[in-house]
Amino acid sequence: MPVSKTLPPFLKKGDEVAIVSPAFCIDEDKLHAAVDFLADWGLKARIGKNAAKRNGPFAGTDEERLSDFQEATDDPSVKAVLCARGGYGLLRIIDRIDFSSLKKSPKWYVGYSDITVLHTWLSERENLVSIHGDMPLNYYDTDKEEITFSTLKKALFGRLAGIVWEGDGARKRRAEGEIAGGNLSLYYSLVGTPADPDTNGKILFLEDVGEYYYHIDRMLSSLKLAGKLDNLAALVVGGMTQMNDTRIPWGKSIEETILEIVAEYDYPVLFGFPAGHVNDNRAVFIGRNAVVEAKGKKSSLKFT
Repeated sequence: MPVSKTLPPFLKKGDEVAIVSPAFCIDEDKLHAAVDFLADWGLKARIGKNAAKRNGPFAGTDEERLSDFQEATDDPSVKAVLCARGGYGLLRIIDRIDFSSLKKSPKWYVGYSDITVLHTWLSERENLVSIHGDMPLNYYDTDKEEITFSTLKKALFGRLAGIVWEGDGARKRRAEGEIAGGNLSLYYSLVGTPADPDTNGKILFLEDVGEYYYHIDRMLSSLKLAGKLDNLAALVVGGMTQMNDTRIPWGKSIEETILEIVAEYDYPVLFGFPAGHVNDNRAVFIGRNAVVEAKGKKSSLKFT
C-alpha cells in the first residue's frame, strides 16, 4: 500500500491565508483584487510586504521573495500560502526556505507552473501534500473556465473528491498511486537535486507550455535515462499548449512523441487531463494517493 503523506487541515471560513510572490513579478492591482476574490470565499487574505516589488522579471530580489515566503511559512495563523504567479524564480531560493515549522503547523501551498518546484520539494523533502491549482494572477481572467476556481475552492475546503474528463489514452485500465509531477520543465530540472523525484509506483502528471516539440522529447528522454519513467503506476498528461516547431519539422504530435518514449512500459497513459496552462485548469493534490481509470473516452482520477 502507498505511504500517506501529511494532509494539512482543510480551510474553513474566517481562516487567514497569505499571498506571496516567489517567482516573477505581478501588478499590485491584481494582488488587491485577489484579496477581494478570496474574501468572497470567506477567507482573510494578506499580501506579503514584498509581493508587488520588481527586480528585473522577479518580484523583488531573492532575499525579498524569500523573506515573504519564510514569514508566511512560519506564521501558524496562516493556513494556506498562495503563490501569486509562476514564471521563474523558486528554484533560486527553494533550498534556503526553512520548512521546519510545518511539522507542528502544516499548511496548504497552492500554485502551478514554476511552483512545481515547491510541490516537488514539499512532497519529497517534507512529506506534505500540496495543491497544484490556479493563482491570483488569473483570478479574474474571463477566459478561465469556472471549474478552474470551483475545484480550487473545493480542494482548499476539503470537498474535492476527484476529476472526470474526456481524453484518449493507451493501455486503459485502473491504476493506483501517489500523484507526483506538474510542469515538465521544472520537474525535469529537479533530477539530481535534494528534491530528486522518486517516481516509483507514482501517478506522474505532466504539463507544459511554449516549448519546442523536441524539447518535450529531450526532457522525457532524460527522465527515462534517469529511471524516472520505469516504474510508474500511470502517466497522466495535462495541457501541452503553445508548442513550437523548428525549421525542420518535428513531424509528430505530442501524443505520438510521448507514446513512443514509453512504448516499452505497460502502465496506462492518459491524455487530456484538465490541468496546466489551459483555461480548464482544475485543482489537483500533489502527494496525495489517487486511483485513475479510463473507459472509452472517459477518464477519472479519484482521491483516496
